[in-house]
Amino acid sequence: MFRQIGPLEISLILLVVVLLFGAKKLPEMARSLGKSARILKSEAKAMKSENQDAAAASAEAPADQAATPTAQRTIKAAPGDVTGGRPVTEASDTTQR
Repeated sequence: MFRQIGPLEISLILLVVVLLFGAKKLPEMARSLGKSARILKSEAKAMKSENQDAAAASAEAPADQAATPTAQRTIKAAPGDVTGGRPVTEASDTTQR
């Protein structure tokens, strides 16, 4: 029913994309896509390290320390991006930075 996509079909798709978005918008879109990928990668890495830190802290810390309020800090969206950021609640232990 369906056949393989060959070089002719790929070039036709690329031609349609260039015609729809224009040659001036394509580099901007690629830059935006790269920035989004970097943000996603850094957020996934931060979540992974947060989970590992939380697991290690819960195994070591007594129950009364777990109820202490946590400080907020802002994680920047990308290096050099000062406009995009969101506050994040995290533990006040800053020994492993």
